[in-house]
Amino acid sequence: MAVTVRIPTTLRPLSGGTTTVEVPSGTLADVIGALDAAHAGFRDRLLDDDGNLRRFVNLFVDDDDVRYLDGLDTKVPDGQTVSIIPAVAGG
Repeated sequence: MAVTVRIPTTLRPLSGGTTTVEVPSGTLADVIGALDAAHAGFRDRLLDDDGNLRRFVNLFVDDDDVRYLDGLDTKVPDGQTVSIIPAVAGG
């Protein structure tokens, strides 16, 4: 099995317009690496220059925010869904 990554509208140009991408399971860092290998550019959009999750990007494994789990070391087992949620700001 694999992990399903939900792609938000703003990042769909990187995935050729697809709403979801399936990649092998592993840690969240592995999932991001596989996503970037399949569709170049995701790593730069999700991680900063130090390899940390960008401040204004939220990642969820199923319904759990990875910032409250193990961050990029969070395990993502087969069959789970990773959702990329860009932060929304405005006034």
